[in-house]
Formats: sequence, structure tokens, C-alpha cells
Amino acid sequence: MRIFPGFLVLASFVSAQTPVSTSAPSAIDRSPAVSYRAGVQGAYKPGSVSQSDLHDSPRMHDLMRAGQIYLSLQDAIALALENNLDIELERYGIRMAGTDTLRTQGGGIPRGVPLTVNDPPAGVGGPGEPLVTAAAGAAAQTTLPTAASDAPFIQQTVENLNVGGTFPLSSGPPVPLFDPAFIGQVVAQHATTPQTSAVITGTPSLIANTLSGNFGYTQGFSPGTQVTANFQNLRTNSNSVRNLIDPYYNSGLGITVTQPLLRGFGIELNRRFIRIAKNSEKISDNVFRLQASVTVSGVIRMYFDLVSLNEDLKVKQQTLATALHSQQDDGNKVEEGTLAPIELTRAQAQVAAARQDLSNSEGFLRQQELILKNALSRDPGGDPAVHAARIIPTDPLVVDDLPTQPAEELVKIAFESRPDFQAAKLQQENSEITLKGSRNALLPQLDLVANMSNSGLAGASNPNYAAIASTGPAGSGLLGYNEGYGTALQEILRRDYPSYSVGINLTLPLRNRTAQADLARDELQVRQTQVRTRQLENQVRLQVEDALIALQRTHAAFEASLETKKLQEQSLAIEQERFEAGISTNFVVIQYQNVVAQARSTEVAARGAYAKARSQLELVMGIVLMNHNVSLAEAFRGQSPRLTTPEIKGLPVPN
Repeated sequence: MRIFPGFLVLASFVSAQTPVSTSAPSAIDRSPAVSYRAGVQGAYKPGSVSQSDLHDSPRMHDLMRAGQIYLSLQDAIALALENNLDIELERYGIRMAGTDTLRTQGGGIPRGVPLTVNDPPAGVGGPGEPLVTAAAGAAAQTTLPTAASDAPFIQQTVENLNVGGTFPLSSGPPVPLFDPAFIGQVVAQHATTPQTSAVITGTPSLIANTLSGNFGYTQGFSPGTQVTANFQNLRTNSNSVRNLIDPYYNSGLGITVTQPLLRGFGIELNRRFIRIAKNSEKISDNVFRLQASVTVSGVIRMYFDLVSLNEDLKVKQQTLATALHSQQDDGNKVEEGTLAPIELTRAQAQVAAARQDLSNSEGFLRQQELILKNALSRDPGGDPAVHAARIIPTDPLVVDDLPTQPAEELVKIAFESRPDFQAAKLQQENSEITLKGSRNALLPQLDLVANMSNSGLAGASNPNYAAIASTGPAGSGLLGYNEGYGTALQEILRRDYPSYSVGINLTLPLRNRTAQADLARDELQVRQTQVRTRQLENQVRLQVEDALIALQRTHAAFEASLETKKLQEQSLAIEQERFEAGISTNFVVIQYQNVVAQARSTEVAARGAYAKARSQLELVMGIVLMNHNVSLAEAFRGQSPRLTTPEIKGLPVPN
């Protein structure tokens, strides 16, 4: 893949956190395999398609320690490449495109390739929103889950990359069958036919036994040429007294060449479906690359949301610990008579609210773990150990420097890298190729037909032919006198009886409304494709500029959240000193505690929002795979050499 040096700022965070691999690349190829039989006999036997592998790779177990999954970002990406079912579905699309190429090389029409991509579930927090906590107020507050269902967290959406419209283009004039075919026919027949005259056969009823063996070969070629060779053989034995020879052999060898001169003429025209199929293979590659990109980007987003939820859980635990400490202090002061009982009631309410917020945070964390496991596993419920294991994310949320490139340069990179934009341009090219076939179908049918054949006739003299007896030896005037099938073949090879013909077949429609309507309809759909491609181009530009603004905005929000947290913690410390000195109230201290808790959660949410904005910019620029060291071939095989262990990350590993 091409590396864009102007975007190294966004890519730098990967090299800073990517650990050294500790295992060899997986030898398991997750891609579906398709094979075909070779040779003439293989043409009549089915090929093979590998069975679907619905088992998870062993990586998840390699990352487990004492019932917990220690998961780095790169391991999450590797698990998605190996196990994600959305990526697995698109692997079949690439193989389908390959079958279309083979089909068109034989003279068939392509059946089309899948053009849909499954977006990952939103998860807790959503693709474009930070994890927000309720604002602190004057009294103890909490948030309660009121939704009857959390379906928005787990639902997936389908993105259709088709820019060619709903209806297919017309197929145009048929292309020749490029695969050669052998034709054979052997027929034995007995026939008794009553005769109305004795002049022709010399008998009131003609009894004939015939055996025919006819063979042929036909093949089409790119200019539209159709070549047919026929080898005909007939043996006849009858009771006719008028035949000079009986039984006799009548054989012939001929070649017929048909060449269209108007409709159906031209190499480019008749190979158009092959070109379309090869473009469709590239389209399938781009569809797969987009699916891998959106899946990896979704995993990155869900991973950072999980990190944010873990950090937010720590904030909630810290808030509860502070509230419990305040409750204990207030209880002691109430017992000493230095504090009014109402202040203890307020402290107890603050503890209850903090516990509720902690419970909510724990629930969101468990939900996010389940959603992430589903994205990283083919059978998340099939392994009880994996299903029950908690995920411990090992990579922190990092806020790095903003990219220094101007927006126009980033847009240019997106046009070169976005797989959906490349697929749209290929679809537009395919529609223009098909239009040439629709335009050619408007022409009259004018075919040049040439035929060359040789005949042979041989057999034994007919003893029933009475007239021969008075003129000499039986059959003395016949070339095939008392000869068999071999003589007929010799006559063919010597070209004793050649025949030639050259002609023109013309079909001139007096009205051509079907072809006219098809051409106009296809031209309209091509214009629609051009408009949709321009729409996508504008959308790419808008998405890149919008993502860049979001990155700048979230970076500024993070810096502001750091400063806010620092100042609010200082304010709380001052107010607590005032309370200890007796010049403030517990009610005001609780207010400041709420504000500090909110500031800490906001800082966590700001980090997560920046990480997601950065990942979104990578996605809309089409460089998310490159920035995370994922090659398209690696993604297709479902292989990844990266494996991070908690020891390498310097984390404590439970025994």
C-alpha cells in the first residue's frame, strides 16, 4: 500500500504503541478457497469450494490470563481480521468476482458482485459522540436507565456502494461462446414407406435401414466470428431397385464461417463482459477493503470507548470513595455536636447518588465488552471461558498533535485512497462499457457466411438394379464400385466432390424501437451514474473537512477539560479548607465535589472523543488500514503476526 508522507502525524501514534511481535504469523488461511478441474475431463466435473469455518482463531485464548482478556489495540485489530463475520462475508464476494471473470472468458454474461458493506454497531457512546455524564448540580444527582431496549447499541446498518442505479443495463448483442464445443449424433433408423409410383424406387413400399454418425465442432472468437465444422456420415441399406449401389456410404466434411459485419462485430465489443468482470474484481477488492476499513475503524472506536468506560468507572469509584469519606466525617461531627444532622442527610444522599452512577457505569462497561467480543469473535457464546472473561484494555487514550497538512491535501489523499470512491469510478467505467454494446445493438444484422465442404460416396453394386445386366459388369461405371466406407473417406480427402458457397445474410428491422429504448435508457442510467459519482466526490470532500474540524474541536475540548479539571480540583481543595475552618457549609462542599467529578468524567470523555475523531478522519481518508499496518492481502487471509502479551506491556499478570 502507498504510504502518504504528509500524514505521518496521524500515523505516528501507531508506531509509538505497537509492541514487538512475540509469535510467528498464523499459518491458518481464513479465506475461502475455490478450485476448478483441469483438462477435457475436468470440464464435466464440479470444482470445489471450501467449507465455512465458523470457529474462532486461538488468539483470544492466547491473550487470556486468569480468566481475563488483556487486550491491546493491535490485538483487537488482529482478532477482527481473523474472526469478524462482516469481513468474512466480503471474502466470498472477492471469490464470486473471480467466478464472473471465468464465466465471461467462456462467453457468458457476468452475474454481478456484492456491493454492500456492514457498518459495525455503535456500541456505548456511539460513533460520533463522547461518553457524557450528567452535569453536577446543587444537590446529589444521578442518571437512571429508562430505555426499554438498548438495541441502538448493537444494531448494524448496511451501506450500499452501488452508484449504477436500481435496474441493470441492457446486455446488448450476444457475444460468441468462446469455449469450444464438440457435437455428436448417432442415429439408427428403420423406415417402411409406401410408394405411390414404381418409377422412383421400383417397389410398392420402400424399406430402408439407415445409420448416421454426425460430428461437429463449434467455437466463437473475439471479432464475433463463429466457426462450425461438420463431419457427416450416413449408411443406407434399402430394397430400392433403382439405386445403382446398395448399401452405400454418403459422407461429407464441411466448415462454415459466419462473420458479423455490423451488429456484433469487433474485438472490443465482444470482450466487453470480460473487461467488466475484471473491473468487478477490482470493485470487489475495494468493497472488501472498505469492509475491512470500517470494521477496523469500528473496533478502534469500540476499543477506545471501552477504555473511556474503564476510566469513567475509576472516576465513579473515586467519587463514591470521596462521598463515603465525607459521610463518615459528617457523621463524626454530628455525634460531636459540631454539625447539624441535615448535613449528614445530604452526605448520605450524595453517597446514594454516587452508588447509582457507579452501577450505571459498570453496566455500560459490561455492555461494551459484550459488543466488542461479538465484533472480535465468530462464535462469542460457543466458548464459556471467553464469554465469561472480562476484557482489560491495555492501551491508554493518547491525545497527540494535530495534523499540519492543509485540508485540500488531505482531501486529495482521500480521493486516491477511499475504496468506495475507487469502486464508484470503476462502476461508472463498466456502465460506459455496457453502453457501447447497447449502441451496437442499434445496427442492422449483416453477416458474411462462407462454407466449404467435400463429399464422398461409395458402396457395393445393387443386385436388384436389373437394367445394369444388359450394359456390362454390375456397377462398372461407378467410382465406388464394390467399395466401402474407406473409399468415401478417400474421396473426401482427395476433394473429388468439392462445394463452395459465400453469401450475406441481412436482417434489417423496419422499426427498431426496442434497441432505441434500451440505448436511451442506458444512456440515462450512465448519466445518473456520473451524477452519483459526483455526489460521492462531494461527500468525500465534506467528510474529510468535517472530520478535520471535529478533530480540531475535540483537541481543543480536551485541552480545556484538562485546565477545567485542574482549576475545579483547586477550588474543591480551597472550599474544603474553608469548611474545616467553619466558614463554609457541607452543602457547598458537596456542590464542589459534584463539579470535580463532572470535570474528571469530562476529561475522560474528551480523550475518548479525540481518539474517535482521529479514527474517523483515518476512515474518511481511506488510510485506516495503512495507519495500523494492515495489508489487504493480510486482511483477506485473516492472518496477523501481531500478538501482545501483558508481560511485554509491563502489566501485572494475575497468577
